[in-house]
Amino acid sequence: MREASFWEPLDSGRVRCNLCPVRCIINEGRRGSCRVRVNVGGRLYTLNYGKVTSMALDPVEKKPLFHFWPGSCAFSVGTFGCNMHCRHCQNWEISQADESFPYVYDVTPEELVETAKRKGCELIAYTYNEPVIWYEFVKDTAEIARKAGLKNVLVTNGYINEEPFRELAPLIDAMNIDIKAWSDDFYRRIARVPGGEASRRTAVLAKREFGIHVELTYLIIPTLNDDPEEIKRFLRWVIDELGRDTPVHFSRFFPHYELIHLPPTPINTVEAAYRMAKEMGLPYVYVGNIPGHEGENTYCPRCGKPVIVRRGFEIIESHVKDGKCAHCGEEIPIVGEVKRGGRWWF
Repeated sequence: MREASFWEPLDSGRVRCNLCPVRCIINEGRRGSCRVRVNVGGRLYTLNYGKVTSMALDPVEKKPLFHFWPGSCAFSVGTFGCNMHCRHCQNWEISQADESFPYVYDVTPEELVETAKRKGCELIAYTYNEPVIWYEFVKDTAEIARKAGLKNVLVTNGYINEEPFRELAPLIDAMNIDIKAWSDDFYRRIARVPGGEASRRTAVLAKREFGIHVELTYLIIPTLNDDPEEIKRFLRWVIDELGRDTPVHFSRFFPHYELIHLPPTPINTVEAAYRMAKEMGLPYVYVGNIPGHEGENTYCPRCGKPVIVRRGFEIIESHVKDGKCAHCGEEIPIVGEVKRGGRWWF
């Protein structure tokens, strides 16, 4: 166990965790909602420091990040636990687990960074479960990774309080933030947390104040968050608060965990959201979980020609030269060089 960050003592041996907006009040011997922060003797400890359940070499596009060092290798790593309890979670086996999960490996921050370098990866992605509740280990690892010349990426729900995020943000280079829905009702009923405003605040803070590269994912779930007016409000917020150059990924839902009674998202529903975003003036919109769809490609906002052609997570063609469209010279907001090929992750 390691003593946790961001907590305060209360009366009768209780503590309040201040890491995320749930702000659990935890009695002696009990755990917070995330299952990985425990009150021992009136002090808060984290149970997942250095505990790894998942590790893989991924293309950065799988995060998904399409405008951040495209084609690069992301050394992806995750632990157990989450501060949300989404009924549709694709990784519920680890996100809703604790230290009793049968496949847990002990890793130090130094070992993790060294492994990423040895595998030839350009960045480390903290992913699979929610990296917010791995805060202490992520921060320690990110500091070492930064010194080693690696980029740090969070694949996150963004559900973190402002003070801890401000402390972590200077170490983070890119984030894909999962916006679950626009309505707080969805967050309460489906993600089972008080509301979604904190995730949106994190996105704005990350991009506007800290200059972190931000991309957003919106998983469209039939009957729950697929209302066109709700999606329109989400897109208006992106334009007004984050800017039109913010990449948005609309992903297709497949039944999983506690929502196996729902059907997969119709492809035309995802395509309708894609078209709406384009019509509202967002040039960098993508579709996910529909392999081979033209919505996987990046198009130049001026000439309309594809500047990056993808098949799944693989870059087939690149027409970006010195950060500009090779066809017409329009500037394309992509961080880093574009790498073609790279079948090393299969």
